Amino acid sequence: QVHLVESGGDLVQPGGSLRLSCAASGVIVSATDMAWYRRFPGKARELVASISSGGSTNYTDSVKGRFAISRDNAKNTVYLQMNNLKREDTAVYYCRAQFTGWGRFGQGTQVTVSS
Repeated sequence: QVHLVESGGDLVQPGGSLRLSCAASGVIVSATDMAWYRRFPGKARELVASISSGGSTNYTDSVKGRFAISRDNAKNTVYLQMNNLKREDTAVYYCRAQFTGWGRFGQGTQVTVSS
């Protein structure tokens, strides 16, 4: 059974940094397309960053140059390094494992950017 546990969300000032972690079980992250999504209050989840099983990465335009997705195969964990955070990055962030025809989200972690 696929199980994803996000952590690392926090309250941070604008311009600050956070690193989110997604610990996976029941799936091998190095062999799976993985992604980070976020949900703003009252809106649907949106894709933030993805990393393919082959290691290719993609980012939504609003985070390019500020966020970086990576994975640690030994720890079976995916990360999202977030730098130069802005108030508009405030959201619940979710890790997702994508399979053919279906996917699985974790429970999410709250990121709040505020002074």
